[in-house]
Amino acid sequence: MITSVFRKSTPLNFLFVGILMLFFFLIFQFQDLSWTKSIFSILTKIGLFCLLLASLFVSNFIAKRNVLTKDSTFTIFFSFLFLLFFPSVFSNTNLIIANFFILLALRRLLSLQSLKASKEKIFDASFWIFMASLFYFWSVLFIILVFISIIFHVSRDYRNWILPFIAFFIVGTLYSLYVTLFNLSGFDYFIKTVHTNFEISYFTNNYQNAAFSIYATIALFFLVSMFSTMSNKPQVSHTSFKKIIASFFIGVIIFLVAPEKSNDLLIFTIAPLAIMTTSHIEMPQLRLNQEIVLYVLIICSVFAFFSQL
Repeated sequence: MITSVFRKSTPLNFLFVGILMLFFFLIFQFQDLSWTKSIFSILTKIGLFCLLLASLFVSNFIAKRNVLTKDSTFTIFFSFLFLLFFPSVFSNTNLIIANFFILLALRRLLSLQSLKASKEKIFDASFWIFMASLFYFWSVLFIILVFISIIFHVSRDYRNWILPFIAFFIVGTLYSLYVTLFNLSGFDYFIKTVHTNFEISYFTNNYQNAAFSIYATIALFFLVSMFSTMSNKPQVSHTSFKKIIASFFIGVIIFLVAPEKSNDLLIFTIAPLAIMTTSHIEMPQLRLNQEIVLYVLIICSVFAFFSQL
């Protein structure tokens, strides 16, 4: 059965997911071969694929390192499946980079549980979040997660509350230096992105609508499962799971407030949802139930991918 394959963490499992990722990535990219005529475009596509693959591995690392899941490869596989719901994200450079930076920030925030080098971790997380905002502005909302983490672990030291502002100042300085050196208009970026739109009427076809609806239903199912089973999880992991849930809702808020709506924006919810899905499938239950969940996710993700090509 397929669940027995991903129940183990082996190099072959990682290689298998990597090959699948490359296969679907190339299928999407080969719809338009204009990028093959330029060395720079080819290198850009290779870079995007590497970042997407790295994002999957970081998600899996976050889950295992913080004991949110067992020593399996379910998280990386579910992250891959959820990416298939929104194939157009494969060509969205800014969102891919921003999401990768957010995952680096999430990794640091979850490791605050150990209370070791807390100031460095708070600064690093804040720095990555503000870096992500340079590629997609509204990802700056993840700074909320930094303050949530401070409240959970190190709220008594006033210096921890100042660190995010220091990180903001450093990133702002680096950005100002960049636009000055290259003679760019730095404010144009913020003028275009710093506004909101709460209307969800951007769907271009029924298949895009279907993919969004299926993804939202799946997310709701595993979110309810997470809330209902939280009390059964080890007490030491409760805070980490709360951060995962908070990061998922921040990703949803980003989608809701974004001025230019697209399913691609849900990329920020994929890693938290993959961890919640892994937590659900690893619960003690009948093997048949696990297989059903996994096969349903595979069918839905593959259908969503090919229907939107």
